[in-house]
Amino acid sequence: MSNRSYIIARWTAQLTNDLRRSAHTVRAYSRAAQRLLQAQDAPSFESIAGLDAGALRRHLAMRRAEGLSNASAARELSAIKSFICFAQAEAGFENIAAPRLRGPRIRKNLPRPVTPDEAVGMAERVDSDADEGWIGLRDRAVLLLIYGAGMRVAEALSLTANVLPLGETLTIIGKGTKQRVVPILPQLRDAVAEYVDACPYPPDLSQPLFRGAKGGALSQGMVQKATARARRSLGLPDTATPHALRHSFATHLLGEGADLRSLQELLGHVSLSSTQIYTKVDAATMLDSYRSAHPREQDN
Repeated sequence: MSNRSYIIARWTAQLTNDLRRSAHTVRAYSRAAQRLLQAQDAPSFESIAGLDAGALRRHLAMRRAEGLSNASAARELSAIKSFICFAQAEAGFENIAAPRLRGPRIRKNLPRPVTPDEAVGMAERVDSDADEGWIGLRDRAVLLLIYGAGMRVAEALSLTANVLPLGETLTIIGKGTKQRVVPILPQLRDAVAEYVDACPYPPDLSQPLFRGAKGGALSQGMVQKATARARRSLGLPDTATPHALRHSFATHLLGEGADLRSLQELLGHVSLSSTQIYTKVDAATMLDSYRSAHPREQDN
């Protein structure tokens, strides 16, 4: 094994086993480390650990010349900084600290929530538009779980049959293997039960709860395709995606008086700042309602 391969293998093991990062993060951070190593003449933990802000700035400039966006450059910088801190620890540095370098500014677009009627309408439409009855019930159950329990799409699809029968709450394993408990409304339990009864593949504790047409795990791509068909049928904007249903869950709870800390727990956010964006979403939603209802606005 070459020195470069050994470093990447150690970094991947650190991300997977010690830091318990998601598979997506492990892939992205490993690729960023590989690109950095390829740019070094003598790749070793010591050479990586000694990189300064100037070296990082030059590396990012090279990546930006390849067409990297601001958001991608910010993620690349975050990955590289983590990798350098890891290399410093492996090289035996006493003071571990990444070079001080600010990433590019990223414009944060506010999530675009759908209304409660639109959310339920999307779930009903994927049911009626499906080629097979059980597939329609499956897609309906998935979308209702995302909207009704605030799950990420990947979280809903990672459920196995051992969660059956659903109770009043469900323990979800989210990003970074962070666990949280979400309430399961009767409508959600009924939707999942209807799908399970109709599914041609009997529940298997070791298998995914939501199956594809051939019995394998249901993919996010299939959920997105079904949602896109329903969205077009209902005349909804392109922003009405499965992930938008999770945003809608948060926005609607906030609008009904939920506090940010409780919402943070329900969404599985590590930082409260990630949850605070919904205060802006709620304000924007109210402003849209005002503009559409106020007589003076309609006259303009």
